[in-house]
Amino acid sequence: MKPLNILIREIREDRDLTQTQVARALGIAQQYYSKYETGEYELPIRHLIGLAKLYNLNTDYILGLTQYQYSLDKLKEPFLKNITASKLLSDAISLNPDGRNALIEYLEFLRKKQDSQ
Repeated sequence: MKPLNILIREIREDRDLTQTQVARALGIAQQYYSKYETGEYELPIRHLIGLAKLYNLNTDYILGLTQYQYSLDKLKEPFLKNITASKLLSDAISLNPDGRNALIEYLEFLRKKQDSQ
């Protein structure tokens, strides 16, 4: 697992933002934010929350605890018609191992079919 200071720098760079822009969004000086990225200062919770809001990411992703990067509110959004992403995920998790394998195989089939069109 990468250190937090490396993760927040990579996330910022992936979004083509400067330290000054991020610092301004957090309401702090660029020099102060820079110390988070160098690891001199620990990132306080209020600034972790600020980064999550700025980048529209969940805090566990910023901390390197999960690969799911979106805000958890994203799971509540409609996926298709009246089905949410949360409901879809819950249904997938409730499958037995054979059902999960069949679901993955079918998703791969659909992706290949879509890519060939």
